[in-house]
Parts: sequence; structure tokens; C-alpha cells
Amino acid sequence: MASEFLLELNDIEAGYGRAALVLRGLTVRVPPASVVCLVGPNGAGKSTVLKVASGMLTPRAGNIVVDGDDVTGKSPQQMLATGLSHVLQGHSVFREMTVGENVLLGAYSVKDRKVIEERSSFVKNLFPIVGERWGQLAGLLSGGQQKQVEFARSLMVSPKVVLLDEPSMGLDPKTTTKVFEQIARMRDAGTAVLLVEQNARRALESADIGCVLDLGKVHITGPAPELLADPKLGELYLGGRPAGLPAD
Repeated sequence: MASEFLLELNDIEAGYGRAALVLRGLTVRVPPASVVCLVGPNGAGKSTVLKVASGMLTPRAGNIVVDGDDVTGKSPQQMLATGLSHVLQGHSVFREMTVGENVLLGAYSVKDRKVIEERSSFVKNLFPIVGERWGQLAGLLSGGQQKQVEFARSLMVSPKVVLLDEPSMGLDPKTTTKVFEQIARMRDAGTAVLLVEQNARRALESADIGCVLDLGKVHITGPAPELLADPKLGELYLGGRPAGLPAD
């Protein structure tokens, strides 16, 4: 029987070394075919959530469940095998390698050549720029195009959930819009997304579910459009009042 959620982080406590906990009983759940966005002030623990989910940081308490299976304590490689693919902050393409070589790195653990060919065709169709520039050096692409190469690489293992850490970092507004369009395409193609984003309003506009983090816990979760329309949340976490809302 399929699980209601593809990814569950349940009552997670996590931190670095002997320092105080960053996450203090955090719970986040990602349904199939959805974009779940984590927003909150700096220091709320947003990126730490993704590190826990991908196995880069082992939680001190709580558990991680992927499609009904408890995977708590597994390594990043094992987490990847369970269906979690992590796209880190900034640009991570290898500039002196071609677009195709960069994308195929995502399939390093796949042994079946036919599967690799099928996934390559899939990502080329999903991200046309990847197919168009397949033989060109990745370093010649713009920032937004490089981000699409990273997305394509993350999909080569047919992940259940892609973890995206600040995908718009360093990008201009027009390119940011393009990146969020591509995130929606991933979701529409069947891959769920757990997203951390500095541009909270823009992220929530593209998300299905929003989770507001503060002091290491989720304080509010709900449909993203409802969070965007909440004037109190706008003042506290989203950088001011929603457009058109008069001052008190």
C-alpha cells in the first residue's frame, strides 16, 4: 500500500557538533506531486532540514520516512538510493565538462544503459536547453541555464523527492521566474519537491504547501496561497504586506 507521503520528517531534533540544537521537534511532510516550500527568518534552520533529509546530517531524535520506509541514519548515498536527490546552494556544474557529461554524472549509480538513455531523453524533453546545449561546455551557460542542468542531473536517478536549497540564489528576477517555471515542470512531471528559498513570496507563489519555520520548528503549515494572503505572516516572515493590502 502506497504511503500518503513520499517524505516525512517526524519530530526531528538536529544540530552541529556540541552546539545547541538547530531543529527542535520539527515535522515536515511532502505529498506526491507537490512542491512544499520552507520559509522563515535567517537562522530558522531551513537548510538544516534538507541536510537531515539527504543524510548529510544525522538527527539526534525523530525519524525520516521515505514512501513508508524508515530510513533514519542512512548515508547520503543510501538516501539517494531510497529516492531523495539534493541540489545544493549555488552553482554546482563542472564548467570544463559538457552539459551532457554533467547530466550523466547524476546516473553514476545506474548500471542499465537503456535506463540511462531513457532518463536522458526525459530530462532533455523536460528542460529543452539541456538537449540544445548537450555537447557544449557547461561553463558557457548562463546562471539560470546552469541551474536547469543541475535539475536535470538530479532527475537522472528517478527520485521520489528533489530537495532544492535556495535555487534562485544569485539570479536576476527574470531568470528566477524561469527557474520556478522549471520547478513547476518537475512537479507536473511527477517528482515532488521540498524547497528552501530566500525569496519567500516568489517561492510560495509557486508552491502547493508552505511551512513557516522559526526557532527550529514548523509554527504554521498550510496551502501556500493561504499563507501568502495572511497579513500577519506577511509582516513577520515575508518581507512586508501583500500587494494591495492597506497599512493599519
